[in-house]
Amino acid sequence: MAAITKLSTELSNKIAAGEVVERPASVVKELTENAIDAKSTRISIYIKEGGLSEIKIVDNGIGMAREDAELAFSRHATSKIKTEHDLFRISTLGFRGEALPSIASVANVELETGNGKDAGTLIRYQGGKRIAFSSSKSRQGTEITVRDLFFNTPARLKHMKTIHTELGKITDVVNRLALANPSIAFQLFHNERQLLFTNGNGNIQAVIAAIYGRRTAQQFFRIENSSVDYQIEGFIANPEVTRASRQHISFFINGRYIRHYPLTKSVEQAYHTLLPIGRHPIVVIHIKMDPVLIDVNVHPSKLEVRLSKEKELCSVLEEGIKSQLYNQTLIPNVEEKRGKQLNSDQLSLTFSEQALPKRETRKESPPEEKVLQPKKDHSMDFNHEEQYDFSPEKKGFEKDQDMLRQQSVEPKGYKISKPECDDTLFEKMEVNTENKKETDTRFPNIEFIGQMHGTYILAQNEDGLYIIDQHAAQERIFYEFYREKIGDTKPELQELLVPLTLEFSSEEEMVIKRHQQDLEDVGVYLEPFGQRTYRVRSHPVWFPTGEEEYVIRELLEQLMQDKKISLHKLREEAAILMSCKAAIKANRHLRDDEIQALIKKLGTCEVPFTCPHGRPIVIHFSGYDMEKMFKRIM
Repeated sequence: MAAITKLSTELSNKIAAGEVVERPASVVKELTENAIDAKSTRISIYIKEGGLSEIKIVDNGIGMAREDAELAFSRHATSKIKTEHDLFRISTLGFRGEALPSIASVANVELETGNGKDAGTLIRYQGGKRIAFSSSKSRQGTEITVRDLFFNTPARLKHMKTIHTELGKITDVVNRLALANPSIAFQLFHNERQLLFTNGNGNIQAVIAAIYGRRTAQQFFRIENSSVDYQIEGFIANPEVTRASRQHISFFINGRYIRHYPLTKSVEQAYHTLLPIGRHPIVVIHIKMDPVLIDVNVHPSKLEVRLSKEKELCSVLEEGIKSQLYNQTLIPNVEEKRGKQLNSDQLSLTFSEQALPKRETRKESPPEEKVLQPKKDHSMDFNHEEQYDFSPEKKGFEKDQDMLRQQSVEPKGYKISKPECDDTLFEKMEVNTENKKETDTRFPNIEFIGQMHGTYILAQNEDGLYIIDQHAAQERIFYEFYREKIGDTKPELQELLVPLTLEFSSEEEMVIKRHQQDLEDVGVYLEPFGQRTYRVRSHPVWFPTGEEEYVIRELLEQLMQDKKISLHKLREEAAILMSCKAAIKANRHLRDDEIQALIKKLGTCEVPFTCPHGRPIVIHFSGYDMEKMFKRIM
């Protein structure tokens, strides 16, 4: 007797269902994608008990003829591709012909479809077996109902999560399909309660409003960028609008939602230093490309893809996001909600006046016209030369430190100390202002009026009150300076009088032995000095003083994760470390001229709105907000 036998159709369908139908959300995804491929303009999705009891999807697409409906439940039966050549130019969401037979093998399925011309067709399947096949009413479109999912696979049913969890997965799938297809009207109901409605007018921002809320939608910016092979457009959220996970970063390639880690990293790199640690942006990106450049036949779920010219795409995406963020005034506005919201039809792809955050414009006014001047000798005229300079040059820095020690301007008990950073870097520091605007129109023209608790600087202009975190402000100034200087550092080594002795784990030791040449190429020489112990006699000159061990361990971490060393990333982290240590600490009282110089220097920064860790530097209270808080207006 032969040991190898051919599996039955029912059993092979159940095996395929294990990959295609993981949970109710998988059923919704596959069937809704079929409705989209059928050129539907309205899709309604009805869910009961998280999809385990019933899933019904109704569309107004082209429908199917009688013979096509019968054949659709056969494995690998599809109208999407016909030849091998078509497999490399896939432009539809579905193409394998596995969804319907897989779903029918683990549920009770009823399909009613018609093309609007002939009589419709009604087909019922139960656990993979057809139990009914007849004519039905003539209606263009398809209605498919899936009941008792996994009723004949109790092991799979046992591992389903709670109703709320499964519903959350379904909602996430439908939301992304709606974002990918703004020209289709979507409706989602759970136990007869509506969870989502989009009007299908092609307005992506209206879909964003339906999913995230109108007020959140008003905090989005439109981006556009392109290259020879790629065209990118979409919406990105203001850095104030963040989430705790990356789940809200959505990419759509030719209308298909995908997950792609390099693209996600490009988005995060574009938001670098604009977001707090552990927070992630909301991003909706549509990418158009020739289907030849993408391979979607990677995984049954079709979420993973392989891209040609991936680096080029990542570069175009990052550049598009960075340029848009750079053009915005990213000062948080502490305002009371006025209750007035926009209607969905007011939200347009071109960002109407109401939908765009108001940008600050710098209005220069002569000093004599200014109303508030706390001290006559310290008016906020940014055009005159300040005696105090907050740039981290050695000469000016030491001069100002000496001045502070002599005048003792800080309160008793506070010690002024030199920043804990690499002194050797101060010797050749010169601020490069050739390519920087002295007057950045994004940063408001503000007038210093006081300091609170030795930590916050208070300033004003005709638009209201501004509060500046002095530590974050100088941290940004130093960061941009160090980032430029460290990036230009030549590969020179710093010999140590007293070698560093470091102890590593067995895993780290294996990495050191495997990548010893890579470490030496970047200037890190580790000499064995006992069991799992190494000695460091020299290191690159750009290593921050006191942080040598941290940087070396970061090198090993990179080698363990990425199998390669990124000097750019290391120098970036070093610049952040140095700027944080060098910046003014809290409870440090400054003179008026020092504060004015700090504000002036902040205004020349490339990104003067957040510190390198993503915390806000400036917060704005408008005059309207103040009047509301004091009940001067109701």
